[in-house]
Amino acid sequence: MSHKILLVCELLIGILLCIVFAFSAIKVADRLLADRAEQQAFKELSDMEKEYDDNIDTPSGGSQDNGRDLFYNSLYEMNPDYYGWLRVDGAGIDYPVMYSPDRPEFYLKHAFDGTKSHSGVPFIDGSCTPLGNYYLIYGHNMRNKTMFGNLTKYADVDYYKQNQDIQFDVLNEHREYRIIAAFYSRVYDEKEEGVFKYYEYTDLSDEEVFNEYIMQLKAATIYDVAIDAEYGDELLALSTCSYQVDDGRFVVVARRTR
Repeated sequence: MSHKILLVCELLIGILLCIVFAFSAIKVADRLLADRAEQQAFKELSDMEKEYDDNIDTPSGGSQDNGRDLFYNSLYEMNPDYYGWLRVDGAGIDYPVMYSPDRPEFYLKHAFDGTKSHSGVPFIDGSCTPLGNYYLIYGHNMRNKTMFGNLTKYADVDYYKQNQDIQFDVLNEHREYRIIAAFYSRVYDEKEEGVFKYYEYTDLSDEEVFNEYIMQLKAATIYDVAIDAEYGDELLALSTCSYQVDDGRFVVVARRTR
């Protein structure tokens, strides 16, 4: 009798393991399909710009700029939370950037069209002012290297030296930036003092605050290069998760080209 019970138990365990394996496989497949669909949606948005470029023809040769402006305005009409388009060739970043201060983390888990999304969309910190001189942009560190998944490549100084340019276009304005620093950080406890809580710097319009930020940046950066930034410059920071510590972060800071 005990032998039969043992066989039954082994059979039940085998069936249970098969069910667990099948369920896990389905979940993984669903995740892969969802990630692929989300990236396809971004590609379709990016392809729209090429269509606008192809349909614009000006004697001055400014078809690309005109097409870009029409494209960005069309994105704003599709979703008023659209703020700009971010390109970092060195990290394979080519995405719209959202700004929704009334729902500051909405696009952490939502797509451009507002539907649920694992990848989300890069978004500006809700405390940043829309016409300020500093943009703090968050993006997921995706395992498939989409979104900000390649941003940590900038931890390598040689890589940084070969890939310093960032493009962040807003409505009717093309903007270029040059990377000046990168650093590891984490989300600190509110009571911790003497640490660089970069995410609390969302407005650098005050000269004293700007200089304090640069001083902290110089102390934190992993690059052994001079940080060329002075009050009046417009700065851009890209932040993503990092796993060197709990609640770790990796941040790249760039200055708008003068």
